[in-house]
Amino acid sequence: MGRILAIDYGRKRCGVAVTDPLQIIANGLPTVPTHELMNFLKRYCAEEQVETIIVGEPRQMDGTPSESERYIAPFLRQLSREMPDMKVMRRDERFTSVIAHREMLAAGFRKTQRQEKGRADEMSAVIILTEYLENK
Repeated sequence: MGRILAIDYGRKRCGVAVTDPLQIIANGLPTVPTHELMNFLKRYCAEEQVETIIVGEPRQMDGTPSESERYIAPFLRQLSREMPDMKVMRRDERFTSVIAHREMLAAGFRKTQRQEKGRADEMSAVIILTEYLENK
């Protein structure tokens, strides 16, 4: 059984989370600059057995795709070209940023910690992956 990796794709940086080999627990990885994401994925998948990559799917409240989708679509095409055997799934990511900020408050993160670039992206990826695991 391989790991499941989740991505909260952003224009500047991407939050990344991964399961343990038994696919029970989701853990955040350091955020990755978007322009380095493909190289990061190739390296990570060469070192660890990854079964599936889940990419967050930003949607409007009415369910239509968000404007951010236009930045994600080229990445998805590149991913399928460069890693053709990898199973890729999408997961609705509405409210993950709000939930991430709420979780940071609940965990007692100081304001400076909450404002660190990438922390919310990492937590959003963990939330995407956790929700996937709970619904699996």
